[in-house]
Amino acid sequence: MVAFIPNARRPRRFRRQIPKAFRFFASGCFLQLIGNTFGVDIATVSRTITRVTDVLFSLKDEYIKFPKTDDEGRTVQQGFYKIRQFPGVVGCIDGTHVRIISPPKDQEAAYVNRKRYHSLNVQATCNHGLFTSINASWPGSSHDIHIFRISNVCRYLEARHQGLEKGVLLGDSGYPCRPFLLTPYLNPTSEREERYNRAHTSTRNAIERTFGVWKRKFHVLHSEVRMKPAKVSRVIVACAVLHNLAILWNEPEPQEPQDDDEQPQPDQYQGPQDGRGVRNYVTNTLFRRRPYCITRK
Repeated sequence: MVAFIPNARRPRRFRRQIPKAFRFFASGCFLQLIGNTFGVDIATVSRTITRVTDVLFSLKDEYIKFPKTDDEGRTVQQGFYKIRQFPGVVGCIDGTHVRIISPPKDQEAAYVNRKRYHSLNVQATCNHGLFTSINASWPGSSHDIHIFRISNVCRYLEARHQGLEKGVLLGDSGYPCRPFLLTPYLNPTSEREERYNRAHTSTRNAIERTFGVWKRKFHVLHSEVRMKPAKVSRVIVACAVLHNLAILWNEPEPQEPQDDDEQPQPDQYQGPQDGRGVRNYVTNTLFRRRPYCITRK
């Protein structure tokens, strides 16, 4: 990680600080306990965590990227298609809460989420394991729809979405159905709609799995982070950067042989430009019958 520090004159002491910060990210221990482990005072631990967090946070645009080129989009779409033959998916979106201590009284109400504890509402998109965007600056009471509507990803898709063949996000029923964000049917009325829902759920689970792996790596995200909300937000993003780096730097894991399913090229969609119209088109065109190669339930 020292190689990524912007300052060309990287002091050796920074190398000694990295393990202290990583211990905090990985365990979520009290700063006093980390200080006792390394033989330093709590103020030193706090400064160390802040410095390492700031370095990692500065790398977010380099290592957390939404697919924007045609080649990147096709690669992501093909990977999602292999999960359950759902075409055109460039990402899955969802939110998760990270618990924090009670903020100052004048801000406290905003941070109480629907489960009645203080948190930050973290919204992210992913591909097949990597975060492609993350927003960790909203208090726990913020609604997922509101966070998405003013997010950079939503603005990008609203400005540049050109049709189903260019890719869509998958979200749960808490999000609005949009031309670039497909949600499940709340009350499916046909076998096609049920097949669509099953394929949608299996594919969208990528974001749930990514959150799960991420929080297992960094237990600070499980515990009550005893910092101010603004600093917690930066810690969350720093952990997302580390999550992506861990995947990018690891040797590829052996995989079982599997068929290379090629996703069908969607026809140019000419129907109503609204979420329900696009969803109905996908359902009626591509989920008319159960593909013979699907074996998962």
